[in-house]
Amino acid sequence: MREIFNTVLFTIGSNPITLASLTAGVAVLILTIWGSGKARRAIDRALTKRGGPPGTVGTVTGLAYYVILIAGFGISLSTVGIDPSALFAAGAIFAIGLGFAMQSIAQNFVAGVILVAERSITPGDILEVEGKIVKVQEMGIRASIVQTRDGEDLIIPNAVLIQTSVKNYTLRDNALRIRTSVGVVYRSDMSVVKRVLIDVTNRVSAKWSASERHAQVLLLDFGDNSVVWEAAVWIDDPWEYRPALSNLREEIWAAFQQQGIVIAFPQLDLHLDDEVAGPLKALANRVA
Repeated sequence: MREIFNTVLFTIGSNPITLASLTAGVAVLILTIWGSGKARRAIDRALTKRGGPPGTVGTVTGLAYYVILIAGFGISLSTVGIDPSALFAAGAIFAIGLGFAMQSIAQNFVAGVILVAERSITPGDILEVEGKIVKVQEMGIRASIVQTRDGEDLIIPNAVLIQTSVKNYTLRDNALRIRTSVGVVYRSDMSVVKRVLIDVTNRVSAKWSASERHAQVLLLDFGDNSVVWEAAVWIDDPWEYRPALSNLREEIWAAFQQQGIVIAFPQLDLHLDDEVAGPLKALANRVA
C-alpha cells in the first residue's frame, strides 16, 4: 500500500505528484467546500440573531465564504505539492484572460463591500437610479435587487450604485417635498388665489405628513397666458409620491372650482389690418 500511495502519477514542473498527495489535496478541497458552507450558515445565523441588516448579513457571509474557499484551494494545492505561484506563472496567459473576464465581477464585489462599510444604501431605501424610482429589496455580494413602482424587479450591479450619481430619498429621513404649478388668468384676484392655495397645501400636508415642515406657495412667473403659481407640500413616504401629487392637484382643482378661479390655457388673439379686414367683411356679407 505504501508503494502504491507513493507512486508518482505525473510531474508538474519539478514537483512529482503522488497518489497520496493527490488524495490528500482532494480531501482538503472537499473539506473546504463543506466547511465554507457550514461557516456561511453559522455566520448568517449569528448576525441575524443580533439584528444585523439583511444586506450587511448577506455581504459579510458571502465575503467569508469566498475567503475560506480561496484559502482552502491554496492549501489543497500545497498539500498536493504544487506551488500556487508556480502554477499561476505557468498559466500566466490564461490568468490574464481570466483576469479581464473577472474584472467586472471583482469590481462589483468590491463595490458591495464599500456599500456595506459606508451604509449609504440599505434594504428598504428608495432611490433614483438612472432616472427610475426604485425601492431596494436585497443587497447581494455582486448585485442588488430593486423594485420599481410598477412591481418590476431589477438586478443592478453594485458598481452602478457606486460609480453613478444616485439620489437616496431615505438616507437621512423619509421626508420629501412634492410640488406642482398651476396658471390662472390675469383677471383673477391673486390674493384669493394665494389664500386658496395655502388652504389646500395645509390640508394636503396634514393628510400626508406628520412632520412640522410647512407647505409653501410661491408666485413663479408672469407667463404669456397666465400667472403661474407653485404649491409645495411635504410627505412622509417618498414611495407615495405619485398618489400624493395627484391628490394635491385634485384638491387645487376642486378649490378653484368652488371659488370660481379660472385655470388658464393657451389662447391666441388674431388682429387683421384694415386692408385685409375690409374685403373679408364684404365677402362675409355677400355670402350671408
